[in-house]
Amino acid sequence: MEQSIVKARRAGSRRISLKKVLIRGPLLILVVTQVYPLFWLLLYSLKTTDEIMKGSFIALPDSFRWENYAKAFVEGHYLQYLWNSIVVTCITVAVTLFLSTMVSYAVARFKSRMAKPVMLLFMIGIMIPIQSTLLPLMIIFRKIGILDTHLSLILPYVAFSIPIAVMIMSGFMRDIPYELEESAFMDGASILRMFFSIALPICMPPVMTVCILTFISNWNEYIMAATFLSSVDLRTLPFGTNSFMSQNSTDYGALGAYLVMSVLPVILVYFFLSEKITSGMMAGAVKG
Repeated sequence: MEQSIVKARRAGSRRISLKKVLIRGPLLILVVTQVYPLFWLLLYSLKTTDEIMKGSFIALPDSFRWENYAKAFVEGHYLQYLWNSIVVTCITVAVTLFLSTMVSYAVARFKSRMAKPVMLLFMIGIMIPIQSTLLPLMIIFRKIGILDTHLSLILPYVAFSIPIAVMIMSGFMRDIPYELEESAFMDGASILRMFFSIALPICMPPVMTVCILTFISNWNEYIMAATFLSSVDLRTLPFGTNSFMSQNSTDYGALGAYLVMSVLPVILVYFFLSEKITSGMMAGAVKG
């Protein structure tokens, strides 16, 4: 009897071990494939052009060329482009959150015949490709006098960010218990008071998810920045990175250093706030 129990336990532990291998193996391969390019880029940025041309991808540099970062920082106008990206992205995130949360609340909580058509309109907005709007937007911005300004980036960034934000948050708000709002309404709370005091605090997980996803997608945007901006002092970091690469096409070490500095802000934001993204997605999945 005891031998059979021991055999059963051993068989169970083997199945568990095999299951762990099947799950963790692909995850380990995925981690390596994602981390290796960043590690290679870091080594790339600390080498001379001759060392890079030798073609050894994982070899350490003979000496760490920190001057590559100094050159990229100064000649690439890194701080100026970084500040431009921060201004444009932060304003975009703030406006997107302000508008999308209110729209989501209205669509999800108000019983109106216009709720479904409005939601359908936002879903259609998700399907519109950015490339098809470049020429019309350029003509419009030139006529109203905001072409080659940060406003010419903020407006389309907000317009393309709101549909996805509404899709994420409306599903969550739709499942908030009506009893909470009814009791607040009986106490004399206005619609705005119910929104800011009840709905918004409950919806903080999807709000944080929208905030981070909007930040990352607009921080990395290049096509509109290259189309609507012509002044050097207004360029965002992705546009500035491309300009630096075209001006220093033979200095591979400096190019690598600039690329490292370009991706660093996004990596830091995602590293510190990744749990917020996961919790928001899981909360939205449970609510949905």
